[in-house]
Amino acid sequence: MIIIGELINSTRKAIKKAIEERDEKYIQDIAVRQAENYADYIDVNAGAFVYDEVELLVWLVETVQAVVDKPLALDSPRPEALEAALKVHKGVPIINSISAEKERYNKVLPLVKEYKTKVMGLCMSDEGMPETAEDRLKVAQKLIHDLDSAGVPLDDVYLDPLIKPISVNGAYGLQALDTIAGIASWKSGVHLTCGLSNISFGMPHRYLLNQAFLVLAMYNGMDSALIDPLDKQLIGLIKATEVLLNKDEYGMEYLKAARAGKIGRG
Repeated sequence: MIIIGELINSTRKAIKKAIEERDEKYIQDIAVRQAENYADYIDVNAGAFVYDEVELLVWLVETVQAVVDKPLALDSPRPEALEAALKVHKGVPIINSISAEKERYNKVLPLVKEYKTKVMGLCMSDEGMPETAEDRLKVAQKLIHDLDSAGVPLDDVYLDPLIKPISVNGAYGLQALDTIAGIASWKSGVHLTCGLSNISFGMPHRYLLNQAFLVLAMYNGMDSALIDPLDKQLIGLIKATEVLLNKDEYGMEYLKAARAGKIGRG
């Protein structure tokens, strides 16, 4: 499971305050803790700062990579912010994100190719966010075809089926799972990812829904997620599910995590 640490996001009040105050220590502490707890990538987002996003995304990249030897997920819909961040990033990041929307695709694709990055692909087109699994699969198929034709290695592509909250429509969970299973069945080589907590928005005890959806999604083929890596119970579920899906030979990774006290309750 490829884990993208979600905690350095300017939509979170404490993070927004730390960015405003240029509190390097606070940001770096969260980055280090995520890196020490199974995050393969650290997501950085400065989108709450409409006028200063470019400058602040660069500041986040430099601040985090000063203490963490991990690639980042550069989280912005603005090509100019992505390009500025790419110029200072060390290693191979994930661009978060591209979509099948013509304008966005045409502006982000050159960055993916020039900097040879990995990229998240949102199952969204100029027609908007698809309502059904069938429509999502059509968009996913187009993204795979277009990115492959453009020379982007499919192993560098992380498709996101766009998880909608079940508080709005109880069918959204099944639609997302059907989309994940459909894309996985193509065996194209792309990864499948999502912003896990979207599924539970507006519901009580959100962690239960997040955990249940994660296990179901992994069974259906999801191999990446944007999550809180400091959640020991959630990480424990990932490790346990990998064992049950025969993706952790002899349960070695599970055993290591248990012995290190990295998984469990609380």
